[in-house]
Amino acid sequence: MYLTKEKKAEIFAKHGESAVNTGSSEGQIALFTYRINHLTEHLKRNRKDFNTERALVMLVGKRRNLLDYLIKTDIVKYRELIIELGIRK
Repeated sequence: MYLTKEKKAEIFAKHGESAVNTGSSEGQIALFTYRINHLTEHLKRNRKDFNTERALVMLVGKRRNLLDYLIKTDIVKYRELIIELGIRK
């Protein structure tokens, strides 16, 4: 499995407030980014996997909604997060 408990806790510890606070928007955005990168690599190898493609589009939409929420509530955290995760070019 590509996402173990330890990796998930590490992502939330680095980007969220703590490893157990899985509800923070920064932590969720970081987790979605990790999953999006994994699915993108999978689709590069398996072009006709349309179920994974749909899941990827749904994840990008969820991340977009969380980023919109974060930009409305705390623009400084938003700017730090997109630089740290390398979301924007």
